[in-house]
Amino acid sequence: MSATAANLTAARRRNRTGGPDDGPKLLEHVMGWTLVVVVAMLITQLHLL
Repeated sequence: MSATAANLTAARRRNRTGGPDDGPKLLEHVMGWTLVVVVAMLITQLHLL
């Protein structure tokens, strides 16, 4: 078995494990920044900063 064939086999095996995909990275990024903004607004409204 060549190295390329071994890498393809390993890649296929990884894809079938049911782990998380690389899916919607943009959505995760936007939601993360939204959380940061909401926490910052909460901190300023409660006069903690």
